Amino acid sequence: VRILGGVVVAIFAHSIEVMIFALGYFFADRLGHGELTGAFSGTMADYIYFSYATFTTVGYGDIVATDQVRMLVGVESLTGFVLITWTASFLYLEMSRFWSNR
Repeated sequence: VRILGGVVVAIFAHSIEVMIFALGYFFADRLGHGELTGAFSGTMADYIYFSYATFTTVGYGDIVATDQVRMLVGVESLTGFVLITWTASFLYLEMSRFWSNR
């Protein structure tokens, strides 16, 4: 239960991080610091989708960032890579402790 709880909390926390970056893309677009182009209709769902693809470093390429917002894309990609790796390492250590106690 403890490990499952950790996974659920991690997914929730990472989803909040993705939403924060999605808002960053939204405001960058509105303030004229770049935009998202390609298969992008301007809905909040598109910003969130792009943010999830970037955070997880999947980067399908169907939506592309332009101008200064590309820096935010790089920061999100690096942040997602580090946080997902850290989370996986933490959960592995917790599972190792759990299994060694049995």
